[in-house]
Amino acid sequence: MANLIPSRLAKRAHFDADTIYPILDEAFFCTVSYVADNKPFTIPTAFVRYEDKIYIHGSVGSHFMRELEKGIPVCIAVTLADALVVAKSAFHYSMNYRSVVIFAEGEKIEDPELKKAMFQWLTEKVVPGSWDYVRPVKENEVKKTTVLAFKLDEASAKVRTGMPIDDEEDKTLPIWSGIINLETKKMPPVADELSQHILLPPHLQG
Repeated sequence: MANLIPSRLAKRAHFDADTIYPILDEAFFCTVSYVADNKPFTIPTAFVRYEDKIYIHGSVGSHFMRELEKGIPVCIAVTLADALVVAKSAFHYSMNYRSVVIFAEGEKIEDPELKKAMFQWLTEKVVPGSWDYVRPVKENEVKKTTVLAFKLDEASAKVRTGMPIDDEEDKTLPIWSGIINLETKKMPPVADELSQHILLPPHLQG
């Protein structure tokens, strides 16, 4: 992976797959930024990583997807927030996080079988165990969907962990400092009106 060294706090940068891939696999959404008609655009969307590429999808009629399938340069960002860092001074307030930035061009996937595979990868990422439970994807649904792949050749991660870094003269101040951990977790499933009398399947029972 290319070394896209940040201009500040380069010690927090990582360029190895062992750091980058787990962040991408944990995150559900990415933000894709690009320029079209001399105007900036940024779009949040679900994604999935498979091997050394990430995949996104959308309607064949989507202006967003039609622009990206041209192979224009994009910047893709993913961030996971782990904790609020509470320092003894407002200047040193921060956040523990894991992030990935990718520079790439979209590759339109034409192979219907690969498009179906992307549906499976994404479905299993979002709700593991559900692919074999739900109604199979129809051929016309595949045709109505554009799938784009982005290589991870130019990807870098940036990570902050640990406690506040206060100025030496502030360390003895009687002001509380530390971290407030953040957690994103799945809550118990809530049935819609059509599923009130359907037994919750094992893969949703947690």
